[in-house]
Amino acid sequence: MISVSNRYSSNSPQAISLMREFLSVCEQAARAGGQILLDWQHRFTPREKGLRDLVTEADLASQQAIRDILLGCFPDHDFLGEEDASFPPTTKTSGQSEYLWIVDPLDGTANYVHHMPAFAVTISLQKAGETVLGIVFDPIADEFYHAIKGEGTFLNGSSVQTSGCQSPEQAMVAVSFAPNVPRGSMEIARFIEALHSCQSVRRLGSAALNLAYLAAGRLDSYWATSVKIWDVAAGLLMVEEAGGTVSRIDGEKLNLANPEFLASASRPLQNEMLKILSKARGTNP
Repeated sequence: MISVSNRYSSNSPQAISLMREFLSVCEQAARAGGQILLDWQHRFTPREKGLRDLVTEADLASQQAIRDILLGCFPDHDFLGEEDASFPPTTKTSGQSEYLWIVDPLDGTANYVHHMPAFAVTISLQKAGETVLGIVFDPIADEFYHAIKGEGTFLNGSSVQTSGCQSPEQAMVAVSFAPNVPRGSMEIARFIEALHSCQSVRRLGSAALNLAYLAAGRLDSYWATSVKIWDVAAGLLMVEEAGGTVSRIDGEKLNLANPEFLASASRPLQNEMLKILSKARGTNP
């Protein structure tokens, strides 16, 4: 199990200096990837023939730039990206290092394709299987979120906290659906339960930004069952470091290898949201 809840214990001056170096390089990589996405976005229209290939090229170009910067500075580290299947295997991703960079070069693809503003680059760093650094960069808003284990969560250098909301009736919550979610599915049933119990429900299209917004107090709760580790590893760290609560969607301890989760601004809200989502009963087998 990959943990996001254990405290990062190394607080020596050397370790702190190293984390600052990691963060600096990570920001450089994220901004380079984000700029590539912006440059590519103006090369196509949402309904253009061959759109999927063009977006894949943008995705790959962003990841390649991020990879080159990270592994250029830390050549002994391992690397896991959403688009890794498109890269030839190298000794740099051999699984031999205690450090692993996890990258989604474009989270919120549908928004990106339609020139909607909610998409992001997200990068996390794990040490011995524990997430110790996470960033989410929104190139449209020029918002750079980061969290370091044990040091809190920051937006453009300023500390942020969750809203502390405790009641579903006062909560703005978000959800991510799988593509082509079927009628009568558990995902739809959970959405309906939340719709009837919470102040409002949003589907914003970027898991990374949902978690960053939750950490910054813009959202109060968020759940997802169809995301991958590269979508959420950074954001889940941000939520915890900002004072929020994270668990599996059934309330058990989260496993990032299978991130079906609920995250909330406070423990009381998390408990209430778990109750609400547990009422859902899908009709599809």
